[in-house]
Amino acid sequence: MTRKVAIFADETGWHTRQLREALRARGAEGRCVDLEACRIDTEAGVHGLVIPGWGDALPDAALVRGIAGGSFEQVTKRLAVLHLLERLGVPVYNRGRAIERSVDKATTSALLHAAGVPTPPAWAMESEAVAQRLLMRETAAGRTLVLKPVFGSQGKGLRQVGWVRDAEHPEGHAVPLPPPAEVQGLYYLQRFVPPQGAAHEPGFDWRVLVVGGRARAAMQRVSRHWIHNVAQGARCVAAPLTEALSGTAERAAQALGLDYAGVDLIPSPAGPQVLEVNGVAAWRGLQKVTPFNLAEALVADLLDRVVPQRARPAVRQA
Repeated sequence: MTRKVAIFADETGWHTRQLREALRARGAEGRCVDLEACRIDTEAGVHGLVIPGWGDALPDAALVRGIAGGSFEQVTKRLAVLHLLERLGVPVYNRGRAIERSVDKATTSALLHAAGVPTPPAWAMESEAVAQRLLMRETAAGRTLVLKPVFGSQGKGLRQVGWVRDAEHPEGHAVPLPPPAEVQGLYYLQRFVPPQGAAHEPGFDWRVLVVGGRARAAMQRVSRHWIHNVAQGARCVAAPLTEALSGTAERAAQALGLDYAGVDLIPSPAGPQVLEVNGVAAWRGLQKVTPFNLAEALVADLLDRVVPQRARPAVRQA
């Protein structure tokens, strides 16, 4: 019997085509579904879920490629669909709880720290006064902090505060915190790790794709800007998977309980440090510098490891 896999994505395109082709090559069928369109309906069947395209049935597995932003209530419902599918015996890749951990940067920082994974010091607080005291301490030490949206992605909304060095102020100048209204009442701050090369050279960070607990591919994201996201114009360059790089990335994915993860790391004098961990990672840039098919690696991990481990008899139709 052909396995039918739901590919949860808020938009279709290159990534979903890659996944559907990889599933087809394994004799499975991938159907793209937006979690926004799914609903809880306790009259629709004994399982209480409506997944467009499945009628009264449920998918044999689910692969989460993207979750659209929305209100707190909307995102909660979308994640609830993933949680309910798991309870009904449908293997979900990545699990809803793991995605929740990775989407929240403050939780990510705390879990990485607790697991002993190298990561820059980070703070999250609602009190503007506490944030100001922290900033004063860091500024007095000549350090820069990065203020990030706790639920942001693709390098959007990042700004440097504290003692900031830039083209106009090469010796540095003090940059204050914005008011609470500009940060939705929550200050999430991470200590800036300065570039390790010469001042005139482009800087970089690494993106490592971890699949099934194993680092599979890596690249440098090279840019003259301090933000190195591909969405912000960084250039992708193939990078070797050194023991330090792969080991740190694998520990980061494990700390958050992710089946697959895009781990962002920054070079430092003490070795690679984890900046962020993405539980719905894109891999188009990485695929350009990787000799093997990454979608096939994801699908193989889902079908060969996750489905046998997690699928269990459950109510599948009304």
